[in-house]
Amino acid sequence: MSASAPPTTICEYPTDLVLLVVLWRLRYKLSLRDLAEMFLARGFVFSHEAVREWEVRFAPLVTARLRARQRGHGGAKWHADETYLRIDGRWCYLYRAIDREGNLVEALLSEKRDMAAARRFFAQALDVVGRAPEQVTTDGHDAYPRAIRETLGDGVTHRTSRYKNNRIEQDHRGVKQRYYPMRGFRSFASAARFCTGFEEQRQYFRAQVRSGERVSLAERRCRFRERWAAAMAEMAAA
Repeated sequence: MSASAPPTTICEYPTDLVLLVVLWRLRYKLSLRDLAEMFLARGFVFSHEAVREWEVRFAPLVTARLRARQRGHGGAKWHADETYLRIDGRWCYLYRAIDREGNLVEALLSEKRDMAAARRFFAQALDVVGRAPEQVTTDGHDAYPRAIRETLGDGVTHRTSRYKNNRIEQDHRGVKQRYYPMRGFRSFASAARFCTGFEEQRQYFRAQVRSGERVSLAERRCRFRERWAAAMAEMAAA
């Protein structure tokens, strides 16, 4: 594609290029302008606003495709917690749950930290995994006991322990490290779209199957290449 005559519509760009831009946006610490500049060196001309438009349009598709691969998966023991994100000058709450092996169960951004948000979070987690866990470990948030009982059932053991929930508190680093360079979000909708997309791709490309598993660099690269090729092919065919 010539650098002298930039296209005017999304359809004029190759689908695999657009998906590549969106995946790079979700996965790597790159700004909208970084991505536009990187592809300019390859002969593709588009603005940072085009990248923003592609993210709005295609990030939900990427998220849905990766999320579908997670359905039915998830261990019997969950760790749930929430972390803070700054959106348009105010703090919002990213609810997250992982299983005992460190695999993502669910992530949900909420404007409030209350009973309704906790119920919605666990209901979505149950929908993704397809079955209630045996045990859920949380911190001392007052909404959790009732939300777990009402959405997951009375048979689920609820364990409250800040020390034993250190597993997910450490796991928050993933989204925090990706979020800090962005200096916050301008809108709740864009933050929700980005955070769910980030969490799903992070899980999809996770090298370890079990917590603490040792995976050689060669094997990490092999798994990454296979999953990247599979994701690109599946989404391009959608």
